[in-house]
Formats: sequence, structure tokens, C-alpha cells
Amino acid sequence: MKPNITLAETKTPNGARMTLVEHDGDFCIRVNGQQLMHSSVSTSEIKLGEIGCEKHPLRGAATRVLIGGLGLGFTLKSVLRCMGPKAVVHVSELFPELVVWNRTFLAGLNGRALADKRVTVYEEDVRAVIRRAARAPYEAIILDIDNGTTAMVKNENNELYSEGGMKQIALALKPGGRVAIWSACADTAIEKRLVKAGFQVKAVPAKLYEHARRSTYMIYVGDRV
Repeated sequence: MKPNITLAETKTPNGARMTLVEHDGDFCIRVNGQQLMHSSVSTSEIKLGEIGCEKHPLRGAATRVLIGGLGLGFTLKSVLRCMGPKAVVHVSELFPELVVWNRTFLAGLNGRALADKRVTVYEEDVRAVIRRAARAPYEAIILDIDNGTTAMVKNENNELYSEGGMKQIALALKPGGRVAIWSACADTAIEKRLVKAGFQVKAVPAKLYEHARRSTYMIYVGDRV
């Protein structure tokens, strides 16, 4: 049996130990030993990127997209695959270490997506990027922060999915813009907050892996009226 190899580690704002672990060609990010994301179950992350971009005719358009949460790079890779050469993709990632891991240990996994000329990385809280975006709104905002709508890495991440957070997201989108939010489970509160913030909302089930019989996660899609 091949061993688990800890490639790198850092501390979260909550003081938890975050590690990047490799096992037999697969990669996993853990928080205090609990799995946060794994490269072998990336179907929902890929679908998140596709759903976030599907509303707009992105080929050839100078479309602006914000991705909150870099993770293992699957959502970014998915978005870049959907978009044309004039697109602008901003990625907000709280942990500089995770950006480094994507450029090094995970470069083969995500196709060196961070080297794409369309991509700009902001090593800061996505909430700050969203607040600034009211001056230059996006066509799409795609969020996979922490463990979805339940904080695991940073308690303040819950504020992003609060009623006030949903209103900030609406202001950061152009009319007709779309937000797509990854959730580890069904969350009716998020649906209600999105509706209250002025979005037309649908919940899209997402599978753990491509050939799974049932869906495990949920992607909440809000289109700004």
C-alpha cells in the first residue's frame, strides 16, 4: 500500500492545521485531518464553473468573471475551458500558500491554469473583492469558499452567505449577471436570501463523482433580474 505523503502545510485563521496530501497520484487538502477537497471527486467543482458561465455567450466576449476560492484549481480550469481569449478571470484566494501549491505541486493537475494570461489572482478575502466590484461589476461570480455555506476554515466566511452578503453580491454583478454557489448540502436559507436580494434562483444537484447514482452536493444559481 502506498503511503500518504504530506507535501505542505499551513495554519488557517482559526488556528487549524491545513495540509496538502498526495496519495498514489491523487491530492487532498485537509483541515485538522478532515478532508476539505480531493482531486478524485472533482465533478461538482467542474460543474460549478460550467454553470456559472453558461448564461453568457462567452466565446469572443470580454466577459468578467470572479471565482471565490481556488481550491485544487478545477473550477478555474472549467471556467477557462468555457471562455474566449478576451475574457477576464479574477481568482480570489485567502491563502497565499494555496496559490503556491497550485503553481507547484498541483500544476500538472490543473493544467497550469494560473499561468493563463486571462487570469489575475487576488490573495485576499473574496468579500473585499466583491465590495470593490460595485464600481466595475462582473457578469458572473462563482463561489466555492470554505466548506460551502458552512464555515470550516474561517468563521467569518459565514458572513459571505448572510443576507447582507447576498446583497453585496447583487451589487457586484451587472444586470442579468449570475452567481453560482457551491454547497456541501441543501441549504434553503441560501435560497431565501438570494431571492430577497433580487435573484431568480434555482438549486442544481451535483454529484460527488461523474458516475455516482445520486447527487451529494448542491449548486445554488442566482440570476440578477
